[in-house]
Amino acid sequence: MSLVAGADGCRKGWACVLTDAETGRPERAFIAPIFADIVAMKEIRQIAVDIPIGVAAFAGPGGRGCDRALRRQIGERQSSVFSVPARAALAETDYVRACEAALAHSDPQRKVSKQCFHIFPKIREVDAVMSPEAQARIVESHPEGAFWAMNGEQPLTEPKKVKSKSYAPGLDLRRRLLVKAGFSADFLAASPFRRSDAGEDDFLDACACAWTARRVLRGEARRFPDDPMIDPKGLRMEIWA
Repeated sequence: MSLVAGADGCRKGWACVLTDAETGRPERAFIAPIFADIVAMKEIRQIAVDIPIGVAAFAGPGGRGCDRALRRQIGERQSSVFSVPARAALAETDYVRACEAALAHSDPQRKVSKQCFHIFPKIREVDAVMSPEAQARIVESHPEGAFWAMNGEQPLTEPKKVKSKSYAPGLDLRRRLLVKAGFSADFLAASPFRRSDAGEDDFLDACACAWTARRVLRGEARRFPDDPMIDPKGLRMEIWA
């Protein structure tokens, strides 16, 4: 069977959802301890992951061009798109040093948010397996961009979290959009993961990324921006929805 995969970082690694590349039917969900485990699955033709791919040597206002381009589309959900700092900051494992590196490689000068710093290990993990050639199979996605596309390219009216806690109306809205997009209600009824491993929002976000992966494979997805910039590794800094 030919598959596509959506991956979202979670407490125990990566929440991954596999769907049939032809029909879009969900096949299974699992936790991958490391991202390379997903990449190694030969039956997966396309992977969409909710993590930055491509990191600039110098950060401009609002992060990368793709970050700014997607924010313009998703309305009140734009705060979910982090401003990705420069590659020099990403290399640091100490928060203070990361902020110092970010200040030295940004204009206007900007430190690293604590929330973004906490996903640095995930960004480095994906960056380690990426090359310009690998971008044919592995793309950056963003769940709120995917849900925007499912919603007729309209911003969602409800957040998925309020004060860092799951928000039921927002999760229900995302489930309804996924059902309209071809996921079965039974598959989405409850997260298949233990709460200690991944949140319910991680599961739904991985489903949204899997939907985007299939759209990329079929040539139906939108890319932000249309003409992406290239990072020092030769990676296109782009987000697909």
